[in-house]
Amino acid sequence: MLLLSFSPALWLLLACVLVQMYYAAYYFLPFANRPTEPEDNAGAAEPVSVLVCAHNELENLRRLLPLLLQQEYPAGFEIILIDDRSDDDTYLYAQQLAQYFPNVQLVTVSTTPLGLSPKKYALTLGIKSARYEQMLFTDADCIPATNQWIRLMQRGFARPADLVIGYSAYAPESGFLNKLVRFETLLTGAQYLSFAWRGKPYMGVGRNMAYSLRCFRTTKGFASHIRSLGGDDDLLVQDAVQHGMRVTVVAEPAAHTLSKPASTWSAWWHQKRRHLSAGRRYRLADQFRIGNFIGTNLLFYFTTLGLLFSRPDWVPLAAVWFVRTSILCFTYSQVGRRLHDRLPIVLLPVLDAVYFFYYLALGISLFLYRNLRWK
Repeated sequence: MLLLSFSPALWLLLACVLVQMYYAAYYFLPFANRPTEPEDNAGAAEPVSVLVCAHNELENLRRLLPLLLQQEYPAGFEIILIDDRSDDDTYLYAQQLAQYFPNVQLVTVSTTPLGLSPKKYALTLGIKSARYEQMLFTDADCIPATNQWIRLMQRGFARPADLVIGYSAYAPESGFLNKLVRFETLLTGAQYLSFAWRGKPYMGVGRNMAYSLRCFRTTKGFASHIRSLGGDDDLLVQDAVQHGMRVTVVAEPAAHTLSKPASTWSAWWHQKRRHLSAGRRYRLADQFRIGNFIGTNLLFYFTTLGLLFSRPDWVPLAAVWFVRTSILCFTYSQVGRRLHDRLPIVLLPVLDAVYFFYYLALGISLFLYRNLRWK
């Protein structure tokens, strides 16, 4: 009888928590607690082309390229540096490296055809010049976590797979924005890595992803979305799955890449707008799966606000919040442990609330103002 006396809003709140518990129990926690992959060299016997697309990234390239050249990968690799319309000294630096290191190749893009995505066009030219079947991608503002990055990512092809998705973290710094950026990255990683591990891949990140030349040709490259600014990574995964390509996950910390996060709210806002703009082109099943998770979290917070400004049932409301907060902290701390991307546990509930309202604001912004631009 006590349960029947609860308000409909409280029942709605409980339903939201149950949906979130399902995602935690079926996707996030099993992924976080899966066994570490055995250390062997299976799948690391093929040479690989490592592609880096750069637009005015001289200082970042000076940090990245030496770390790529130091990678331990006996099967051999080439580095394809794509200079995408840079007007700094990127070209001169890359040209000098290509002269000294025979496995460094420079591809120069002087102009982009009207209406095409600059990065996708530049990547296409780089891929056409690749000598090897297996290709590994990162961005100029990233660095590999270890000198085993190439070897570990290449092992994914032996599982077997046509496309390998990895994790790319952001470097920890002081300030609330840094923690929020890292929380968003961790939560996004928990979704796309665990969904793919469960056989439902929908995206990857171009900062740490590999695929075969066969996969690129089968999907016709970026042809289906060449005019969309974003999506050189997630929309490619969408096309690959549509064509029956096999996708696997490599989430070992030594196979991660590390990036410098946005230092201002404005920079992060524009970055996330660009990333989220590709979501409307996802398959309906993926949109439902992601939207269900995002939507129930947002509905939880809005229902809570509604209860606080009405006649609240304080005891059951506090109990539901306690259960959700406990599950949230435990789940995200386990995922952070698995990915070696930890955040202070006491801040997780705050970061979660801020992130979902920020996500809502981004969604509204994309609906009202759709203009995006590349560098």
